[in-house]
Amino acid sequence: MAGHSKWAQIKRSKAKVDAQRGAAFTKLAREIFVAAKIGGADVSGNFRLKTAIEKAKEALMPVDNIKRAIQRATTEGSSENFEEIQYEGYGPGGVAIIASSMTDNRNRTAGEIRSYFIKCEGNLGETGCVGWMFTPKGVMNINSYKGNSINFDDLFMSAADFGAEDVIDLEDGTFQVTTIDDNNILEKVQKGLEELGYSVNDVEITMIPNNYVKIEDEYIAKKTIKLIDLLENNDDVQNVYYNFELSEELEKMFEY
Repeated sequence: MAGHSKWAQIKRSKAKVDAQRGAAFTKLAREIFVAAKIGGADVSGNFRLKTAIEKAKEALMPVDNIKRAIQRATTEGSSENFEEIQYEGYGPGGVAIIASSMTDNRNRTAGEIRSYFIKCEGNLGETGCVGWMFTPKGVMNINSYKGNSINFDDLFMSAADFGAEDVIDLEDGTFQVTTIDDNNILEKVQKGLEELGYSVNDVEITMIPNNYVKIEDEYIAKKTIKLIDLLENNDDVQNVYYNFELSEELEKMFEY
């Protein structure tokens, strides 16, 4: 059940892009807006909003920005709205890519995303064309237990008792807990572990690849990374999921 997680490498690479604070704030504000629009402003009954606010605070997003996003979403008569649209396609080398977006102009977003795929020698397909290669999961990272290091066996047993599916040692002092794709279960596991004294962060529903495509060609690697960067830097794109891993030689070259 425990082991090295390629997904951890993918998440860390994504953090490089999210570190660009201005762009990150735009995406975070949209997630807060949509979560509040759908489920209301009460975080006690809206887990999606709760996790969105937690992420915003972790990114040091100003509290006023968070409040404004919620207010805009819950103001009667507001015409502002965002559609959640998932774009799927293949990058160079057969890499499966999903771009999850929130947009107020689907024609603009679709045109931009299609242009990225074309520019990087990929192919934007129909919804569902690569989605079957991923499994939606709830995930969270555990960094410490009451301020101390974590005993894997203890964490695994506790997480399982609360309904978790698996615990993975990310080999950097962090452990990743996974659950089924269910906000209620994800929330139950988070609350349970926090009450025991575990430090929990990065709680979300995400898409984990069922298998990986290894890239060993430098040209294909450059094109694939360029496509991922273009997608992640687009204001309308909230998350990008993909199933490639670089060969050891290319990983050192790109430090991705």
